[in-house]
Amino acid sequence: MEKCAVCQKTLTRDEIGITKKLINRGAESFLCKECLARRFKIEVKDVDRLIENFRRDGCSLFL
Repeated sequence: MEKCAVCQKTLTRDEIGITKKLINRGAESFLCKECLARRFKIEVKDVDRLIENFRRDGCSLFL
């Protein structure tokens, strides 16, 4: 089980995928949606939208 590098929350596959997509495909530590949103100064709903857009586009991180 992967944990958020900032808050230690247990992560979902989508959170791991969006960290890889937005920060670094080779990342070995990951952020939850809340911490990602804070880092990029966006809302959590925006992170959710990004995940859905990447999934719809067929990104292999979100299958």
